[in-house]
Amino acid sequence: MPFNFPILLTWLRVALIPLVVGVFYLPDTWLDPFQKGLASTLIFIVAAITDWFDGFLARRWNQTSSFGAFLDPVADKLMVAGALLVLVQLGRVNAVIAFVIIGREITISALREWMAIIGASKSVAVSSLGKIKTAAQMVAIPMLLYYDTILGIDMILPGSWLLLIAAVLTVWSMFYYLRKAWPLIKESTENLK
Repeated sequence: MPFNFPILLTWLRVALIPLVVGVFYLPDTWLDPFQKGLASTLIFIVAAITDWFDGFLARRWNQTSSFGAFLDPVADKLMVAGALLVLVQLGRVNAVIAFVIIGREITISALREWMAIIGASKSVAVSSLGKIKTAAQMVAIPMLLYYDTILGIDMILPGSWLLLIAAVLTVWSMFYYLRKAWPLIKESTENLK
């Protein structure tokens, strides 16, 4: 397993995931509900910044690796799933929306694994649609973790709308990837007969 600073940042993101969730389980005598939302939001934002920064540094310093390429999306999916689960439990996100987003991530991860097995992983590389979906999620989730106002603007409504947009883009991008991969999947399964 290679170890470099970009991979360290990815591991840091993995380590921050339990903190994003765990803050909400601290006693109210330690942190009141507002402080819990603020702490969780700040931790999530730091984790999201490491997501961008680790990839940037890996490319800039020529420290990309297959392990880093594996770990980075796993960390992203764990971060989003953990935050969505706590938001569902807090009643801030509908369970159906969380299921759609998490289910898509599992489906596309399985698809990418299958495509790598048949030697066609480039056909399901991250698209611009997937990047827009991720950006919408990464903005919506902190708004819903915070769940209060900033400069008089209530974060709940825009956060909820952005997450709904992310869910729609999630389904759209899932079908986009499946459509691109389908001919190769069909061909590889016909060769197995």
